[in-house]
Amino acid sequence: MTQSVIELLKQHRSIRKFTDQPVPQDCVEQLIEAGQAAATSSFIQACTVIQVNDLTKRTALASYAGNQAYVASAPVFLVFCADMHRHQRICEWHQADMLSGFTEQFITATVDCALFAQNSAIAAESLGMGVVYIGGLRNQIEQVSELLQLPELVYPVFGMCIGYPDQNPEIKPRLPLSVVLKQDVYEDEQDLAAIEAYDEAVRHYYQTRTGGKKVMGWSDQISAMLVKEARPHMLDYLQGQGFLKR
Repeated sequence: MTQSVIELLKQHRSIRKFTDQPVPQDCVEQLIEAGQAAATSSFIQACTVIQVNDLTKRTALASYAGNQAYVASAPVFLVFCADMHRHQRICEWHQADMLSGFTEQFITATVDCALFAQNSAIAAESLGMGVVYIGGLRNQIEQVSELLQLPELVYPVFGMCIGYPDQNPEIKPRLPLSVVLKQDVYEDEQDLAAIEAYDEAVRHYYQTRTGGKKVMGWSDQISAMLVKEARPHMLDYLQGQGFLKR
């Protein structure tokens, strides 16, 4: 019996260990075509995907991403890039002066990448494969851009490992529906109580997954993370790439 789309979506989990079974190139191309079918703001289609096959490059990217070894070993590794460079070239072709560096362009190009990638991820899962997003590429984004020879107005949003799973991790529990679905207005009076109960589910998840090495609720994790400045180098980088005005 074919798995329903909703059940497929709800079964998502990150896969970090893959079998040696290769993913045929025609299958990779199907995943990219599925990504292209995603919604795109104003038909801008501002996503370019780089399939990285070279082992030397893969090893470097794994290091840049925080020594995530599966970046080098996964059957397929893709880098999803927000790309306004092609639009600049098109404007030059049509002898039009493109205005760039606006936050709106940065947002639409980045969102285009996210929608594109999620379509590709769902397509992969529908074929029995697993994926994991690699946001760690942004830790050393200048080195990644240099390695991939990214021109101005292109930046790597994240990577994605794809392959056939060699593990079956538990599904990570998500926030209660009442916390994320509101009716008519934003009302959060009951949210902290719901999150307190949710923290227990997350603690149990981590305890089971790590054999007791990590026991942390969601709110503990978030409050510890958001007191730190996150990737302060990104602003200078995006300005240098022409995505944001100084």
